[in-house]
Amino acid sequence: MEIKEEVQRYYGETLKSSQDLQTNACSTGDVYPRYIKKIIADIHPEVLSRYYGCGLSIPLGLEGAHVLDLGSGAGRDCFLLSSLVGETGRVTGVEFTDNQLAIAEEMIPYHQKAFGYAKPNVRFLKGDIEDLAALGLQSEEVDVIISNCVVNLVQDKQAVLNEAYRTLKVGGEFYFSDVYSSCRIPEALQKDAVLYGECLSGALYWNDFLNIAKKAGFRDPRVVEASPITIGNQELREKVGDIEFYSVTYRLFKIEDLESDCEDYGQAVSYNGSLEFAPLRFTLDDHHHFPKGKVVSVCGNTYDMLAKTRFKDSFDFYGDRSTHYGIFEGCGEKAPFQGLVQESAGAESSCC
Repeated sequence: MEIKEEVQRYYGETLKSSQDLQTNACSTGDVYPRYIKKIIADIHPEVLSRYYGCGLSIPLGLEGAHVLDLGSGAGRDCFLLSSLVGETGRVTGVEFTDNQLAIAEEMIPYHQKAFGYAKPNVRFLKGDIEDLAALGLQSEEVDVIISNCVVNLVQDKQAVLNEAYRTLKVGGEFYFSDVYSSCRIPEALQKDAVLYGECLSGALYWNDFLNIAKKAGFRDPRVVEASPITIGNQELREKVGDIEFYSVTYRLFKIEDLESDCEDYGQAVSYNGSLEFAPLRFTLDDHHHFPKGKVVSVCGNTYDMLAKTRFKDSFDFYGDRSTHYGIFEGCGEKAPFQGLVQESAGAESSCC
């Protein structure tokens, strides 16, 4: 099977809408916050009907940013981002399926008018997300990269992570949702066109993903949220056997001096409530929640993820790295998402 051609056929011809999907891997039942629902109400129905995402890959703090969407499809997330970055921001979508790309480009004027902009702030490029340089995207060009259930469809996943790291500015973030497996997928299943198109057989084993991310330069991947994937099609469920699949949203920061472990320097932070849409509480990941005004002890990596990124003006910072107290208490060794299938709840990550 030629993976690229099969993916183009599946998303360009086989699937006419998200109703044609046979699992919830590429169309999970996300519960959106109110501000996202409000924007979605302004997005064209044709774009919404061709949405194949597995999570909400839209972080906070995007006003004025240049955001890159890897595998932008018919443009739903790009148009969501268009509203959030504002007229001073920019959104670039990369897509290689002609049918999806045609719909996205056709809808640019509609959403420009819907959001009341004098000119469009969205553009779409046709190409492969493994080679962003071929599309003219320069090193350290973008503030934030998102992707929604696409990396699993790509054969060279290391190249995707490498390109994401290259194109991000220092302090930038790759915030994305995708599908992961409890073990490595057998080669025979990887050649199954339907399983691949349904975002299952191209999924990375979670520990392979962590190693790929760290090799690219993202030293401390953080889980934002995770949920088990159900397979309603009996035939497909029998094919995958005991392999478990998870929809997971990760955030990866381009901060060069992050450490491999969570170290304790006696540092703390306090959220000031200034981020739009988060006046009372900011969530960094599945185990870091910052109520407004509360001083919270953090490890050195978490401190830097707030102090050296677009979030720096929304926090007060306490302490430095002059004294080291050892490993930050609370760090665990459990696998990400462990126990999700049984508990359907957030999992512990391997960090503090």
